Amino acid sequence: MRRLEGKVAVITGGNSGIGLATAKLFVEQGAYVFVTGRRQAELDEAVASIGENVEVVQGDVSNMHDVDRIFETVKAKNPQIDIMFANAGLGAGRLALGAITEPHFDLIFNVTVKGTLFTVQKALPLMREGGSIILTGATTTVMGTPAFSVYSASKAAVRNFARSWALDLKGTGIRVNVLSPGPTATPGLLNALERTGKKDVMMAEFEKQVPLDRLGRPGEVARMAVFLASDESSFMTGSEVFVDGGHAQT
Repeated sequence: MRRLEGKVAVITGGNSGIGLATAKLFVEQGAYVFVTGRRQAELDEAVASIGENVEVVQGDVSNMHDVDRIFETVKAKNPQIDIMFANAGLGAGRLALGAITEPHFDLIFNVTVKGTLFTVQKALPLMREGGSIILTGATTTVMGTPAFSVYSASKAAVRNFARSWALDLKGTGIRVNVLSPGPTATPGLLNALERTGKKDVMMAEFEKQVPLDRLGRPGEVARMAVFLASDESSFMTGSEVFVDGGHAQT
């Protein structure tokens, strides 16, 4: 028996990296998956790579009209869902205190905080009793990271969403947990490092910070997402699970 047999999932930011790896694994485990993302070309590639039991809906979670349209599309095909993986988030580069700009702040908080909040709120009326909400966190919520305070604060807000929403959802049977990856070799990270012109040096620095001496792989994070989405985690809510190679644990 596959672990997500017959379940319906929505994954935001599912066009690449951890989101795409999770979409593939959800389908392998028996789920029907709706994948959202901002770039249609990447969504088309995602469908091709997954193959079956998947549908894409283009949209930006920081745009409330897009969020409405995403869930109108989902509801038209499946009036109920079992899994909401609010994975979309944005780092948008590093700026130290003194150099932080209002557009930088707004961009990150609009996607990561506002987008997560209203994505989950819009999904809630569609969720079955016993459903699972998964929020993507980060190791930076429990660590000081130079020139990364805005992103870190946005993920700290997401972490508190899970604690607070676990209480708000009391009596519904719906669980909400945070999945926090450490440094992971996603296309987004690798491309960002490439743009610095110091990719090899920065990769080596990341690896030194991880007790397992390497970056994580998107598929490793996806396996934990399957656990949180499945009935195997039926007595977990308000929790945070790190898949970080020990990055924030030592």
